[in-house]
Amino acid sequence: MSINWLRVVSPSIVKLPPLLPFSYSSPSSCSCFSSVVVAMSYDKELTAAKKAASLAARLCQKVQKSLLQSDVQSKNDRSPVTVADYGSQALVSFVLQQEFPAEFSLVGEEDSKDLRKDGAQELVERITKLVNDSLVSDGSYGVTLSTEDVLKAIDSGKSEGGSQGRHWVLDPIDGTKGFLRGGQYAIALALLDRGKVVLGVLACPNLPLTPINDQRSPNNEVGCLFFAEVGGGSYMQPLDGSSTVKVQVSGVENPEEASFFESYEAAHSMHDLSSLIAQKLGVKAPPVRIDSQAKYGALSRGDGAIYMRLPHKGYREKIWDHAAGCIVVTEAGGVVMDAAGNPLDFSKGKLLDLDTGIIVTNQKLMPVLLKAVRESLEEKASSL
Repeated sequence: MSINWLRVVSPSIVKLPPLLPFSYSSPSSCSCFSSVVVAMSYDKELTAAKKAASLAARLCQKVQKSLLQSDVQSKNDRSPVTVADYGSQALVSFVLQQEFPAEFSLVGEEDSKDLRKDGAQELVERITKLVNDSLVSDGSYGVTLSTEDVLKAIDSGKSEGGSQGRHWVLDPIDGTKGFLRGGQYAIALALLDRGKVVLGVLACPNLPLTPINDQRSPNNEVGCLFFAEVGGGSYMQPLDGSSTVKVQVSGVENPEEASFFESYEAAHSMHDLSSLIAQKLGVKAPPVRIDSQAKYGALSRGDGAIYMRLPHKGYREKIWDHAAGCIVVTEAGGVVMDAAGNPLDFSKGKLLDLDTGIIVTNQKLMPVLLKAVRESLEEKASSL
């Protein structure tokens, strides 16, 4: 279906038609506005989101660099990731509030409760210094935040989201264990408008600029920023903001030729179930296991063809773990569903209400992948 997009300035003069019925052949698979004929422009919001996520990524890079140069890991000291988590959320919250002071709501992973306890003052001061250093390096705002300012910025992420109004959705560091060991992590930021994902940004500081399976990369440059606005496609650029390229998911149609991603941590996905599904599809390549929503970014540019996240029973997915990645992939031509073939619904608060897990691929492979997932789930259930 060809869709012509009309950009408008004022939402008050636009009446959106109802969403079209879902089909896995449609690019609209993460409850976003891709299937409507008329859409508003979110260009200003996307510009602010890219700036906020990029600033947060630089803060996280600084913390991770000092972490890897020390013996902190051997002591199981989680304070570095704590500093980076809180600092990232404070920065993103501050930037977005500066840009949109009249209408601001943030669903964030962190709050300041632990930072306000006795004995946390030194940690708060470290976070505040990191945030202020990041703002000085950017030079846009000309302010110095107090520790209380930083705590309030962190607490701005207490929104519950929902189907009414606009809500930013943030995971300040997605992939905590990857961050700690120097692996993949992402700053994931999305915007919901009336429960629909309308833009997303993934800052992936350690993701190579070239395909992750390309061993010929001459300089091993890392640091990618993926971004998408509904109806506008998906793009990638280096974190320094230089050349931008449009990205597209893999066009592989034969599952035997497909490669797939899954979570690095076994706790986040049942690797044995993923292996069974891969066998049914005839996939020959071994799985690529990396942390965080960096997988969505890599998939959006065709590094692999399938991503499966099939967590253990009882695990509840959070909207900040998938909102940004979902629109980046769908705007690149991919499809994101739960194991029952339903689009992801981000309109019900902080938790995703879905069947079993999340599967991501291109439109050609989705029907056969869904079939293999369902058969594998049935086999696993009958063996218990």
